[in-house]
Amino acid sequence: MFLTISTTGIPERPATDLGFLLHKHPERAQAFSTSHGTAHVLYPEASVERCTAALLLEVDPVALVRRGKGKGRGGAPDSALAQYVNDRPYAASSLLAVALAKVFKSALHGVCRAMPERAAEPLPLRVEVPALPARGGAELVRALFGPLGWDTVDAEPVALDAQFPEWGDSRYVRLVLEGELRLADALNHLYVLLPVLDDAKHYWVAPDEVDKLLRAGDGWLAAHPERKLITARYLSRRWGLTREAGERLELVRLAEAEGLDVDDVDNAVDESTDTEERPVPLAEQRRDAILAALARAEASRVLDLGCGQGQLVQALLKDVRFTEIVGVDVSVRALTVAARRLRLDRLGERQAARVKLLQGSLAYTDKRLTGYDAAVLSEVIEHLDLPRLPALEYTVFGSARPRTVLVTTPNVEYNVRWESLPAGHVRHGDHRFEWTRVEFRSWAASVAERYGYGVGFTPVGPDDPEVGPPTQMAVFTRDPEPAPETKKKEKGEQA
Repeated sequence: MFLTISTTGIPERPATDLGFLLHKHPERAQAFSTSHGTAHVLYPEASVERCTAALLLEVDPVALVRRGKGKGRGGAPDSALAQYVNDRPYAASSLLAVALAKVFKSALHGVCRAMPERAAEPLPLRVEVPALPARGGAELVRALFGPLGWDTVDAEPVALDAQFPEWGDSRYVRLVLEGELRLADALNHLYVLLPVLDDAKHYWVAPDEVDKLLRAGDGWLAAHPERKLITARYLSRRWGLTREAGERLELVRLAEAEGLDVDDVDNAVDESTDTEERPVPLAEQRRDAILAALARAEASRVLDLGCGQGQLVQALLKDVRFTEIVGVDVSVRALTVAARRLRLDRLGERQAARVKLLQGSLAYTDKRLTGYDAAVLSEVIEHLDLPRLPALEYTVFGSARPRTVLVTTPNVEYNVRWESLPAGHVRHGDHRFEWTRVEFRSWAASVAERYGYGVGFTPVGPDDPEVGPPTQMAVFTRDPEPAPETKKKEKGEQA
């Protein structure tokens, strides 16, 4: 991982003052041990006119895995290999953010005893990150850094392979930021937004991460238009922590608007009159609807196809009526996260016997998926290219043939109700399509007819009278296959 910070100067204010502000001498290359490797600080150039400080982080993937002592493996197939073969040594992520906080701790807090006045004033800065994972693409990079006072936010997508441009762009960008900002502000922007863009933290997110986020976001996060996305991703979508951060940031925003201290605003809220119920997240409503449908179907052996990070598997595991739960996903990384979430390596023998995680593609038939009462495809089909959808249909309805199949997918008509969603955009960058209610029902009816199922439809979330619910669910059911003795009797009667 590599990052450079450059500034320019004049004889009265030389660019080499950057060394004082970072507390790292330009004439020496320094190395610092971190919990995941070695961080090097060096200066490729250091003159009165221009000075550049470089942070090079050498990640030790072997030490990183050993430090985990096997935690998170939890039975996810091939996850041990995935812990060694990944982009951690090369792409800026939460590991680089941690190194920034350790190596440039004083600069991050705006402290410089030698030059306090320089630390408090804006500098002409240029920050460059050659390889930055950006889940959401260059557009999201600009949306995150753009409101923070940078004159230039250049996010150039990196091609998957320069020799094969038809393959398109990778999820990485080359980031260049230019503008006049305090060095401390620039470092705090990077500290928060690097893991946000990667959308993955490589360490456990504890409650104290909320304090770190608010400290690093002081002065800019409360009013940022993408505040909700930043807090959710920074805190790894841990709902309790995200809610706490959101509430505290809202207090900060109100205090800034009224010119008051945060404590004054907090004390002004009369909790006894705060009777507004918190909205239930759509993901939670969707899981509740799925659990209710499975209960009505009297299913006990359930497949979660495209289980992702295991949220639904976790909910199923808490209900004793589900005696066998199998999560299937094509992504080994997602299965590794699911195994950590479920704590498979710590489950008792009885609980561990109820759950299993399998790596596999729904585009291919798989004998391991046959013989189950129900299968769930929750927010899965919209991630497939339409030409590949018939393969999934045959795998689930033609080959596996569970008695009940639940399919949920976004209702594109409801997107106009999402204030944060630009017009014409799908809800997730990886969605290949999003269907209207008519399109979804037409598809479901054709699948049901082709494979011998009946189908009904259930709204999930608030059912808007104009645009319908945010999520639409189809419940496919088929009559159970008759027992062999019954088949013989029927044949005899027909004869």
